[in-house]
Amino acid sequence: MKKENNGTVKIIPIGGLEQIGMNMTAIESEDSIIVIDCGLAFPDDEMLGIDLVIPDITYLKDNIAKVKGFVITHGHEDHIGAIPYVLKEVNVPIYATKLTMGIIESKLKEHNLMREVKRKVIKYGQSINLGCFRIEFIRTNHSIADSAAFAIFTPAGTIVHTGDFKVDYTPVFGDPIDLQRFGELGKKGVLALMCDSTNVLRPGFTMSEKTVGKTFDTIFSENIHSRIIIATFASNVDRVQQIINSACKFKRKVCVEGRSMVNIVGVAQELGFLDIPAGTLIETEQMKNYTNEQIVLITTGSQGETMAALSRMAASLHRKVSIQPGDVVIFSSTPIPGNEKSVSKVINELGMKGAKVIFQDAHVSGHACEEEIKLMYSIIKPKYSIPVHGEYRHLKGQAELAEGLGIKKENIFVLRSGDVLELSEEKAEVVGKVQTGAILVDGLGVGDVGNIVLRDRQNLAENGIIIVVLTLEKFSNQLLSGPDIVSRGFVYVRESEGLMDDAKAVVEKSVQHCLDKNISDWSKIKGIIKDDLSDYMWKKMKRNPVILPIIMEA
Repeated sequence: MKKENNGTVKIIPIGGLEQIGMNMTAIESEDSIIVIDCGLAFPDDEMLGIDLVIPDITYLKDNIAKVKGFVITHGHEDHIGAIPYVLKEVNVPIYATKLTMGIIESKLKEHNLMREVKRKVIKYGQSINLGCFRIEFIRTNHSIADSAAFAIFTPAGTIVHTGDFKVDYTPVFGDPIDLQRFGELGKKGVLALMCDSTNVLRPGFTMSEKTVGKTFDTIFSENIHSRIIIATFASNVDRVQQIINSACKFKRKVCVEGRSMVNIVGVAQELGFLDIPAGTLIETEQMKNYTNEQIVLITTGSQGETMAALSRMAASLHRKVSIQPGDVVIFSSTPIPGNEKSVSKVINELGMKGAKVIFQDAHVSGHACEEEIKLMYSIIKPKYSIPVHGEYRHLKGQAELAEGLGIKKENIFVLRSGDVLELSEEKAEVVGKVQTGAILVDGLGVGDVGNIVLRDRQNLAENGIIIVVLTLEKFSNQLLSGPDIVSRGFVYVRESEGLMDDAKAVVEKSVQHCLDKNISDWSKIKGIIKDDLSDYMWKKMKRNPVILPIIMEA
């Protein structure tokens, strides 16, 4: 007998819409909330000094009694990176596949959280019950092995969340995506599909990961006498496997450089997701014992990140590896939107050192293109379409595609982070908004740097600072010494003595004015100094430095 679906379910994206990264979605029904993924985003250029950006989880903290657990689709930073930070405040069990859990555990070890956090490894086809939900893990393909989609059985009907996926009929590791299971779900009836939008604007199908292996073989055979350096995402375990396969074919030793790369290769090898023949891997220090044609170096930094191994090599800052003329450097990734500038900077630096740089055809995407997304819709046949994972243009692109496939316009929802979408068999509507946003992580501080601090940092970076120091006598408020002026990042003092003398005169005049009027309130004196000096600098230089008056008493 078929169970009647007569409840409602709420879908609440907490992050991951409007941008690539910070993926996190809460699904709520009755007294239960489950959370899909828990990712971070990398800071943009305006976020000076910020290391990571994580989602604001106020809604989960406020409803902690309902939160039953995190279910994780795969092991990429934009899906698991925030876990150690979020678990400190919302400590609930985590459910993930084997490799994903291995990568999560190496993060938890770093943050000393292994004891406190409950974890369960789930196999494909297995279901778990969390509150009023049943969640089934379904096999998909992506640029990291062990990726999963979810069928979430709710009181209102079935929701399918694809996670990041592509359709790869010849994956490097494991089996192809389980299209049959998606088809079975489609036959039984699916209430809503939450589908990856990253590559929806690219026509056709995404190439199989296997094709990159052929490209590597070609590059290796054409550059037999050079040392080969390949930069790729640390988490792309299948890509690392193919580099190792080519290296073994051409009898080269493999060296792994970059902290995240070393970590993930270690975890993947331990769990059996990487097959590395004995004697293939060597330590970076051992490279000097081999000739260039015997070495392949796999490194992080394919996105031009300043601190990653490849960028440090290009800038001659790497302790163990220096780029030599004749090296062949392969970028096995495409720049994430926004990183193009830093990538071309690294490519230029490598070129100047005499390296040959290859970045065509050495990469395929891990995300479904237009035709694969159409395939998903056609076999799942959802009533409602909720595009996820992408910038607005990607979500909008998928909305148009869904409409083209016959889904009614009023059943397609392009949401913003924080929207509360309530679904039932009869209707669906956005019924409210919850607090969301970005929490900035700087060093060990989580959330202590906000917009005001960032604005100050930007101001300091753009305009520099002038510090005015003077000493007043305790009771009589007579000027005993100063004013002295110190500047940083404003002008080079030794070449601008005239300007500094004039600035000093301006401050002296302001202080005298205060003393003549018997103004003894220091904050008032500071305010007057600030205003007068600021006016002078703007008139003279058209610049607005940060002015910091310091008054001491004697």
